[in-house]
Amino acid sequence: MSIRARMLTLADVPDACALSQSAGWNQTADDWRLAIEMNPDGCFAIEADSNVVATTTTIPYGTRLAWIGMVLTHPEYRGRGFARALMQRALDHLGSVETVKLDATEMGAPLYRQFGFVDECPIERWIRSPLPSPPAKADVYLPDPELDGEAFGADRCALLARLSRIESASAPGAIAMGRGTRFGPCVSRSKESAVALLHWYLARHCGGEILWDTFPSELPKSEGFKIYRRLTRMTRGRVLHPNNAVVYAGAGLEFG
Repeated sequence: MSIRARMLTLADVPDACALSQSAGWNQTADDWRLAIEMNPDGCFAIEADSNVVATTTTIPYGTRLAWIGMVLTHPEYRGRGFARALMQRALDHLGSVETVKLDATEMGAPLYRQFGFVDECPIERWIRSPLPSPPAKADVYLPDPELDGEAFGADRCALLARLSRIESASAPGAIAMGRGTRFGPCVSRSKESAVALLHWYLARHCGGEILWDTFPSELPKSEGFKIYRRLTRMTRGRVLHPNNAVVYAGAGLEFG
């Protein structure tokens, strides 16, 4: 068997989609492309007999914070140290970043703790089957880096700029975006504005299944969502103090 570690590239997106499907994850081709495009020099793979069988991506938000995502190993290749090797390579790549975070599954958390990650808080992915939604309006998106920086704990304007070209809107003291079947990020100073933006998004996607990543809350249930997956947000390095109280939706488990 021929095995080698290498960079993960856009040409690998079909293999990467097959890999996430084999693990029961629901990343789309657009998710993989966005993760790679955000940091082409910081996405890694292990290839076995010309097939991508393990991956890890990184996204630095300046030197203050970086995110690790897409830590996946094909079920047939688990137990060989592939995830450990790629995590080490990812952390070496992020050596100048003060804080590194990720959203961990129960299976992955023990490995991350060996690398010095500690639990920060729960994070949940909710899902909603296709349901009718009433028409809803929202204003054209107006960037508010100060609000998002307060919520996230670092400057992620480069990611927001990409997402805002896909689907975005604002309400008083709030911003929200979407990409395909995913609602988020959504940052709001009031529940009312967050709900208004959620309704705006649902009205635009009333015919499809919707995913929503958020901190534990009763709000998704009240809007017809069901819990899909529970994870743990973990952190390594300098402690940041983001304002989780204004975060109603994350950008995705791969992006923070």
